[in-house]
Amino acid sequence: MKHFTIGIILVATLFSCSKEKQTNRAAEKMQNFVVNISNYARSYDADFIIIPQNGTELAFHNVEPNEGENPAYMLAIDGFGVEELFYDGNYSLDNERLAMLRQLKKTKKIMVSEYVTDNANVADALYRNYSEGFICFPRTKDNYHYSQIPDTIPYSNNADIIALTNAQNYLYLINTDNFTSKEEMIHAIAATDFDLVLIDLFFNDTELTTSEINQLKRKANGGQRVVISYINIGAAEKFRYYWKDEWERKPPIWLKKQYEGYDDEFLVQFWHKEWQQIIYGNKDSYMKKIINAGFDGAYLDNVETYYFLYHNE
Repeated sequence: MKHFTIGIILVATLFSCSKEKQTNRAAEKMQNFVVNISNYARSYDADFIIIPQNGTELAFHNVEPNEGENPAYMLAIDGFGVEELFYDGNYSLDNERLAMLRQLKKTKKIMVSEYVTDNANVADALYRNYSEGFICFPRTKDNYHYSQIPDTIPYSNNADIIALTNAQNYLYLINTDNFTSKEEMIHAIAATDFDLVLIDLFFNDTELTTSEINQLKRKANGGQRVVISYINIGAAEKFRYYWKDEWERKPPIWLKKQYEGYDDEFLVQFWHKEWQQIIYGNKDSYMKKIINAGFDGAYLDNVETYYFLYHNE
């Protein structure tokens, strides 16, 4: 029995080590993916803004903060998007991420989207983030899926915002369910004074035009602002233009598994050439559409897919 127990422990240890190696290799591939996306976009616009969401640990060698920052990755990005740092419904501080962000804020902008179920805690969420030097978008229970424009804007101003570093607040609006038309949405956003607007390239299945994006680059008070496009680089979405019906019957080898909690999203092995060509590098790619529309930058979601591929099972 003793030998049997030792054998089980040995197998478990080897399995754990193997999974860690796979994860570290995948992390390096994600770092390279983000760098290549950034280089591609900046070949068209040297000031193009790149903001990965979550996966903060990718800023470091071997995703270990004590091993120092990854210079290529840090050079490729302008800031970090983070969800649920202090609030995940109720107060729930993520000390590990906060420690990393305190280090990274010295050179990069930190954008935190908090989820606050009790409206009475919104002020506290804002206070905690702005005390750290982060800008914050607090979303409440009825705005969980980023579908509403809040009535108030923290640190509203009429300054010209020409770079991410200048932004004091932002709007995170990627769900269009509350708008009956693209025109209604454009008008509603244009009537606000947010320093940064984060939206989707598409309204339902229709791409926003350069003219429409330009309408959003001025705050209602006259100040200039930046407009950033959301793009999911770690999961394929069934409602996107690139999705092929045949994938339902015979999915490509890089389409791995359903993203837990999201019926229409599937985690991808993002290092495969076919997926990367969907995202960047050619005139039909998602990033080229964003660039052509005149966005100031891109917000890269699901960079933490590198981890979920091996640990979310």
